[in-house]
Amino acid sequence: MLDAIRAMPAGIRLFLLYAFLILAGIGLSLRYVVDTAIEASVSFQGVVVMALLAYTIFTTTLVLQRKEAARGLALGLASLIVPLVPLLALSQLIVEAVFVAALGVLLFRGLLRPDVRTYLNEP
Repeated sequence: MLDAIRAMPAGIRLFLLYAFLILAGIGLSLRYVVDTAIEASVSFQGVVVMALLAYTIFTTTLVLQRKEAARGLALGLASLIVPLVPLLALSQLIVEAVFVAALGVLLFRGLLRPDVRTYLNEP
């Protein structure tokens, strides 16, 4: 297993770390979503969280299986960082906005490299 992780390009490793951070955030917010679901069986927050959970798990699975389709889905998941940067900046959280922007730049640069395209080569 460690050899498989070492063979991954840095962009894939960074994306997997990003995906696991999203899954951890969903896990931490799930208590609130369940409490909301008790009051109303279908809520906007619940639908968004469940869609994000399904999208993240599906994309991560495709990346681990080295499928070609994973690259586009990974870029789509990485694009969630884009609206977060101005939101943090407008909330006067400048340090956090700079950190998230740097993460976004690293993530996009890593996923757009040619070695990622050759790594994700399974049909």
